[in-house]
Formats: sequence, structure tokens, C-alpha cells
Amino acid sequence: MLASGLAATAAATAVPALAKRAVAPPQPWGATPSKRQFAWHTRGQYAFVHFSINTFTDKEWGYGDEDPALFDPTDFSPDQIVAAAKAAGMTGIILTAKHHDGFCLWPTHLTERCIRNTPYKQGKGDVVGEMAAATRRAGLAFGLYLSPWDRHHPEYGRPAYVDYFRKQIVELCTRYGELFEFWFDGANGGDGYYGGARETRKIDAPAYYDWPKTVALVHQYQPMACTFDPLGADLRWVGNEDGVAGDPCWPTMPNHLYVQSEGNSGVRGGALWWPAETDVSIRPGWFYHADEDAKVKTPAQLLELYDTSVGRGTNLNLNLPPDRRGRLADGDVAVLRAFGAAQAATYARDLAQGAIASASDTRGPAFAAARVLDGRRDSYWSSGDAVTTPSLTLDLPPGRRFDVIRLREYLPLGARVTRFAVDAEVDGAWQTLAEQEAIGPQRIIRLPQPITARRVRLRIVAAPVCPAISEVALFLQVQPAAVVPVRAHDATTLSSAGWRIMTASGPGAEALLDDDAATRWTVPAPTPGRPASVTIDMGAVAALAGISVTPSRTIAKGVAPPRDYRCETSLDGVRWELAAAGELPNIAYALATQRIAFGTTRPARWLRLSFTETAVPADRLALAGVGAFLKR
Repeated sequence: MLASGLAATAAATAVPALAKRAVAPPQPWGATPSKRQFAWHTRGQYAFVHFSINTFTDKEWGYGDEDPALFDPTDFSPDQIVAAAKAAGMTGIILTAKHHDGFCLWPTHLTERCIRNTPYKQGKGDVVGEMAAATRRAGLAFGLYLSPWDRHHPEYGRPAYVDYFRKQIVELCTRYGELFEFWFDGANGGDGYYGGARETRKIDAPAYYDWPKTVALVHQYQPMACTFDPLGADLRWVGNEDGVAGDPCWPTMPNHLYVQSEGNSGVRGGALWWPAETDVSIRPGWFYHADEDAKVKTPAQLLELYDTSVGRGTNLNLNLPPDRRGRLADGDVAVLRAFGAAQAATYARDLAQGAIASASDTRGPAFAAARVLDGRRDSYWSSGDAVTTPSLTLDLPPGRRFDVIRLREYLPLGARVTRFAVDAEVDGAWQTLAEQEAIGPQRIIRLPQPITARRVRLRIVAAPVCPAISEVALFLQVQPAAVVPVRAHDATTLSSAGWRIMTASGPGAEALLDDDAATRWTVPAPTPGRPASVTIDMGAVAALAGISVTPSRTIAKGVAPPRDYRCETSLDGVRWELAAAGELPNIAYALATQRIAFGTTRPARWLRLSFTETAVPADRLALAGVGAFLKR
């Protein structure tokens, strides 16, 4: 009896000892994010602010010969810009400190082409500093864009410019506090002013900038700033400027130079954790243009962009361009507020809270199914190593009605789930709501209409290792309030009403005149000696200062906008004069309206435009619109 008692006591004390023994977490699988990348993934959405000398020249890309004195905002209000971004739910601001024309928004002594030589505050202003201070007053994060290309600098393309460029990086990284992102544009090399040389300079960007060394320079001073976008940086371009990530969009990529098709979708199991950032403008262009006041995206369109960016595991970088006052236009602010209010109301309450979570397999108490409901990104549900396709079920309180499902993986362990499905039990019967690839940082599933379910189930359909799921959340979308559309009021933009197509190299050219970017004129790609062309009768003589060309934003395989243009004008339709000719910069990727100013204002009634090649290799050329404007 004594021996039996001792044995029983030993057994009783052994059980708690075993229970206290911690179960090891899963081993990481594949590439995993760095500390700064993991912090970046939590930001979700933030604002781009394109504001520079282009705002005052009505251009998207400056040539580099613009007089700095043109930069003269009459009522610059960084607090107004930041407040509108915050109202929209943005978590940070990225400001264009220097665009391709080389003009600097901070009082640098590295060049005279900066804000010191402008009328703004009699040369005593610092737009970068003022934006940084306003952003932090609002509790948001601050980041900077610095164009590697400089169409003004005389040494661009030579070693001396790289030294100058890196000194700019150090100035920006040491003067304006902590940065969450440092943005390097991929546009590099081409025609420019270059100190008066007015020539084309081509570079091998990876070798010229020595990106590993340049990126390391940023991290030397800003260890938590994610760099965008070359190989070796923390973030990658999503491959378009339309706000649409691939579906799926993996956060991993191969360890080689960027390929656009791979950038849009990522590569499953890629060697690098190189997540995508999805950038898009609230307007057709990146800089403010008065003729786009009536073309601001609606709150409903912003909601759709949220789904195709944040909802697919990327971060949304939404551009908000200030006008010549230095403020966001009222119409833009109204849209941002309506969108932000709807999203705040939608995500204020997780309808999965109060549910009872269970799983087909659990690794241990520290990885219980209930971990997906605790609102923490550092805890997660996981199964045993050998169980790679488990399921997790939420038994919901009665009456839970939802139409949005949000899933998240625990990123420090990698992108583990290859394919998953979500089911719901409605009226006693199970139905599959979605089956998709990739969860990653975040996956949002939007149902066509709200449902009331008794249970919701997440099924891991395929995975190389056991899952690590940090969140399963449910929401009911609150629709944005309607915003009164802004009417176009730019008196310098000619109305195309009454214009007629006289001749065209292909049918359907009337689409160029309907002021609808969703329609397009599509013709076979031009070949040597056979340009695509269109002749337009404006119906009356006008004193033209320039024309506009709008590419199609409709995604179609084998279709591209023109690379270059030739514009002729006529008073009688018989005798023609050349008004302008040249390249349409970045039209293949920005897909923004190109405004082409004539050297001098000229009277004209007829316009003839011709295009000799597509911007990228394609079978067909497409344009959405042609317009004209008076002197501004």
C-alpha cells in the first residue's frame, strides 16, 4: 500500500510537470519579413503627396529647365492635407521631396534648384519640414520620395551625380525625424535638360546607382524605413499604377532583377520576402490638374481599390495631389471623408467576437483555435507539424450578419498557406463562400450580399507545412455616403462637344471625343511609314495653347498607348503647320493624361495627330481621349 501510494503521488506530480512543458512553435517556412517589413505590413494604407514645380506647370514630368520661381503656393496648408488623409483612414504620408525635374522641396545647399530660390515664404520655407511636422502632429508616420533620375543636373549619368544623389539621401534621412518609407522611383534615364545639354542619357540603373550600397545608406540612418523598389530594397512595385494587385499576390519573389509580371502576382516560395506596394492616384494624374477636378474617384471606387490592394495582402499608397494653393481640392476632401467614415464604421466591430472557436487539430494550448479571435498579431492558431490541411470553425452567436471576411497569417513564420476555403453554415446547410490562394499579410473576402450564418469554417486546402493563422474576423460593410459630383470649371479647357472626326486610320475614333476614359479608339499598331493618325474638326477657330492625350486605362492584352506624337494645326483643313512633336513620357505605366504645350499660342480649327509606334511592344494601339486647352 505504501509503494502504491508513492507511485500514485509520483504519477500525480508528473502530469502537471508534463503539462507545463512548452510546446515548440512551428519552424519558419521559406522567406520571412525583417522587423521593418513586419512593421510596414501593419500600416495597411497611407497617402502619397505629389506636390512640386509640376503643380504649377501642369505637367506630370518636368523637363528640368523650369524656373524655381514658378513654385508659389498661395495658401499651403500641410495640416489640411494631413487631416484629409487621416479622415480617410490613412496611417502615413509619403511626400515627393524631389521629382524627375530635380527641384527640391527642402532648403538644401547641394543645389540652387530648390525652395530657397522661390517666392514661397521669401525663400525661407521648407515644405518637407512643414509636412513632416503636420504629419506627426496628426499621429501619422512620415516617409519621403526622392527621384533617382534628375533631368536638371548636368552630371546625371556620370559618377559625380551619384555622389550628389547620396548626399541628398543623407540630408533627408537626418533632418526630418523617423521615416517609415523611402521611395526610389523606377523611372531613370532619358531625355532632359541636364544643365543645358538638352540630350538623352541612358544608364544601367542597377550598376549606376549600386542599389545595395544606396539602400544600405538609407538603413544606416533610418533602420526602420522600408525602401522601395529596386532589387535589394524592402518593397516592390505591384506592376501597375491602377491600384490592382494580382490575385493572389504573394509577398515573396525570386532573387533576380524585377520582372513586371512577377511583381504583380509575386512568386510562391520565392527566395526573397519582397512584398508589393500598390500605388494609385485619387485622380487620373499624379500631380494636380484643374481639368481633372470632375474626375476624382468616388468613395465607392476607393472601396474597390481597397479590396484589390489591402484586400490582397499589399499596402495601398493612395496619391492625394495638392492644388496651386497648396491644399487638397474640396471635392477630393469630401470623397476622402466619406470613404474613411464608411471604413471606420465597417471595421469598428469584429462580428466574430463572442464566437466559440474549435479546430480539427491544435498544436497545444498556446496555439489554440481561440487565438484567431484575440485581436493580436503576435499570437496564432496552429496544428501539429504533420497536419497541413486542418480546419477551424467559429460557432457564432445568433443573428451575426456579415459580408466581409478578413484572414491573416502570422508573418514571422512565412507565407505558409497555399490554398484555403471559407464555408458558412446557413439554415442548417454548409456552403462554400470562397476558395482562393494565399492569405499572407491579409486577405479580405467580400461577399456579394450579407449573410447570417450559424458557423463559419476556414479550411486549409493546400499547404507545405502546418498553418499559423493569427486572425479570422467578420464585418458588415457600411456603404459610403454619397458625394455630390464636382462639375468641371476649368475655363481654359475646351469642350469637345461639337468636335467631329474627319479622318482616322481606323474605325471608332469618335471614342476620342466623348470625354469618357472608359471608351477607347483601338487600331493596329503603327509600322514604319504607316502611322496611326486622326484628324479632328473643332468646329470653330480657337487660340490653342496645347493639346491633351489620354491613354486608355482598360487593361487588355496586346494593347498599348503611343510612345510619341506629332500634332499639326490648320485654319482651313488644307494648309498644315507643325505645332508640337515628341515623346509621351511614362505613358505606358502611369496611364495619365499627357498635356502638351505648344511653344506659342496659335489660332486653329483643325487638329491632326499621328503616332509612329507604341510605348511598349503590342499588336494594337489604343487611346481614350484627345483634348485641347487655351493659355493657362
